[in-house]
Amino acid sequence: MFFGLLLLGMTAQAQTAKKFTLNLTDDGKAQMVCFIPETPSGKAIVGVPGGGYSMLSNTHEGYLASDWLNQQGIAYFVVNYRLPNGDRTLPMGDVQKGIRIVRDSAAVWGINPHDVGIMGFSAGGHLASVISTHSEFDVRPDFSILFYPVISMDERVSHKWSCLNFLGEEGQKNPELVHQFSTQNAVRRHLTPPAIIISASDDRLVPFVTNGLEYYKAMRNVGNECTMLVYPTGDHGFGFGTWFKYHDQLLSELSTWLQNRQAPKTDAIRVACIGNSITDGHGIELAPQYGYPALLQKALGSDYWVKNFGVSSRTLLNKGDFPYMKEMAWRDALAFNPDIVIIKLGTNDSKPQNWQYASEFKQDLQQMIKALGKAKIFLCTPIPAFKPSWNINDSVIVNGIIPIQKEVARKNGLQLIDLHTLMANDEELVQPDGIHPNEKGVAKMAEIIAGAIK
Repeated sequence: MFFGLLLLGMTAQAQTAKKFTLNLTDDGKAQMVCFIPETPSGKAIVGVPGGGYSMLSNTHEGYLASDWLNQQGIAYFVVNYRLPNGDRTLPMGDVQKGIRIVRDSAAVWGINPHDVGIMGFSAGGHLASVISTHSEFDVRPDFSILFYPVISMDERVSHKWSCLNFLGEEGQKNPELVHQFSTQNAVRRHLTPPAIIISASDDRLVPFVTNGLEYYKAMRNVGNECTMLVYPTGDHGFGFGTWFKYHDQLLSELSTWLQNRQAPKTDAIRVACIGNSITDGHGIELAPQYGYPALLQKALGSDYWVKNFGVSSRTLLNKGDFPYMKEMAWRDALAFNPDIVIIKLGTNDSKPQNWQYASEFKQDLQQMIKALGKAKIFLCTPIPAFKPSWNINDSVIVNGIIPIQKEVARKNGLQLIDLHTLMANDEELVQPDGIHPNEKGVAKMAEIIAGAIK
């Protein structure tokens, strides 16, 4: 916040956009150039220039966007990050620090801290995608704009020098690192922010079909929101340059995309939906938009901010085959600092390989409740398992899991939502596997949970 206070003193008498520079490192080797609009809309973008991780192309892939963005009321921050020279933590840390500063100073700079995006170009597009997929919740952007991004770290299908400079010679020889930082492999349903990818079909430096398209496919395959703009010509590196043949069209389309991105209210009641594949939306096409948490958002309205932290196959049991509390989604849910939490776990715990640890179910549930602090918790029983698919056992759910949930709910003063009873007599609410709710089922769940919350 002290950065915001610094700006406050600089802009006390100003009515026009202000430009100033903040050091991100003590030695000034990393800096953030800030452009604050005259009339803030609440939206902010952190810019990440390209340059193959060997230089910074921070004019047409950086500062040149500032006037256009400020005219739309968007605050803009260009991060002149340190070059990696094989140490990827340097540029990653600089951009993450920039995002943290923007959010910390949001109130002073007229920014909604839940509406902070990232915009990267070429190698900077790769860095923006790394921040979008690998960062912890507090420094992960709310949306991503990726201009002709390097996505793959496989130099055979990408930009060789970007790969080499980011990972280093030894890193390039490590298949695990190459896979990990080829960011199409790091996209996660619900957790990776919405993106727009902008490229030219004739890009000869960073082939679109093995980079930007791969990120788009990964996003679409998990149901995350993603848009792709591919212009017929323009090659590589056009950025915000007026020489780009489709410059005006690009600005119009990007402006429309940005305007249609509705951020949650700064004072919205935060609702975290924690669960397994039923929360995640298994079998629901485009689950992030049509799963039960998305329908819950519609039912509750704009005074609430509902986020889906469901992960398929996960157990409440910490000794289960896939424990939920070891997932990034759990860390995200805690960092979200929710006001309300919907816990919908237990189905996978009924499998024999998991229920052998039945004696620890109560203490693990208690551990989860304690970690959630002062949030109001709604504890949901599992929905009925109409078939024993994947060795899920409805008898264990009824006679083992639900009694423990009821006991823990009473002990902690939690509201119990008995989905098992409320959905027990309607097999038409589930998919053919007998386990996962179909579209009617998720609508029913959203209706029941919204009613309990309201």
